[in-house]
Amino acid sequence: MIDAQVQTTRNGAILYDARHGIVTPQWFDPEGRAMRPAPAGGRGAVSFVDTPAGTCALRHYRRGGLVARLVRSRYVWVGAERTRAFREFRLLARLVELDLPVPAPVAARYERHGFSYSADLLTRRIEGARTLAQMLDAATSDLGERIGETIARFHAAGVWHADLNAHNVLVDDRNAVWLLDFDRGRMRPPRKSWRCANLGRLDRSLRKLGAGDIAGFETRFWCPLVAAYRSRFRTEREASQ
Repeated sequence: MIDAQVQTTRNGAILYDARHGIVTPQWFDPEGRAMRPAPAGGRGAVSFVDTPAGTCALRHYRRGGLVARLVRSRYVWVGAERTRAFREFRLLARLVELDLPVPAPVAARYERHGFSYSADLLTRRIEGARTLAQMLDAATSDLGERIGETIARFHAAGVWHADLNAHNVLVDDRNAVWLLDFDRGRMRPPRKSWRCANLGRLDRSLRKLGAGDIAGFETRFWCPLVAAYRSRFRTEREASQ
């Protein structure tokens, strides 16, 4: 159970899991510590860093699209609990409670800059993980089924992922499937429209990476994924009623 606590800093605040002790701003500014690029998707710049809580993924929130050309990593200030970092920390904490496979949140912070803010998030590293984007050539029906079942668990619980793509699906060294990067994600009734849109987004990301050029990819991987998704979603929904 995550013990979420908030402490103020000189120009912002840190939301953290108190089970790891008090988190200081230095956790987010690891000068002199090893920082290794992480194979993560999303708009943020992600690195693996060593912290007193162990190795974590550190993500600095960055904008995407045309706005990023003008304001790379600043957001309009509308309150602490509405910052990108605090909202994602809270959502991840809830998903951990639901026993869904996500990286556990360690700490989130924001720093005020007048009417704007910047933000960072620390989550536990998933050891030995590779992204689905890195595994396309080795994608099998078994992998497709496990990914489909995992996504179905999230959808049945009402979890909407704002950017479900091949970079945000991880497979660890035990072949367990995880989802990451829940920036802008939220809980909502599991309606068919957004569930299909989520799967469609994943499909487009795979095709953008060249999956359509891999012989037999759809039959070998995508069709088993969709079939397993439908079966698991139906089972999960029936069990919850």
